[in-house]
Amino acid sequence: MFHFLIHDPSDSVGVATQDIKKGQKVIGRYLDSSEEISLTAQSDVPLGHKIALRDHPVGDSVIKYGHDIGRVVLPIRKGEHVHVHNLKTKRW
Repeated sequence: MFHFLIHDPSDSVGVATQDIKKGQKVIGRYLDSSEEISLTAQSDVPLGHKIALRDHPVGDSVIKYGHDIGRVVLPIRKGEHVHVHNLKTKRW
């Protein structure tokens, strides 16, 4: 069973395939290679939301589906929920 999927090898976040709870050991899968990775969730991550695959400092770019989706505005640790509270678009 996988808790999140990684759509592109360059992605720095995975997409939760179920609700993830803080402290839970979770397994993710790369869609291109079927390689699995595991990590510990540092916060709750709702179904369909992003989980960080690595630490992201402020100002860093987040990559999802192989594309830059925004700029980090608060430090994000590996395993944390990535959403509007710590990520902002670069468009505006």
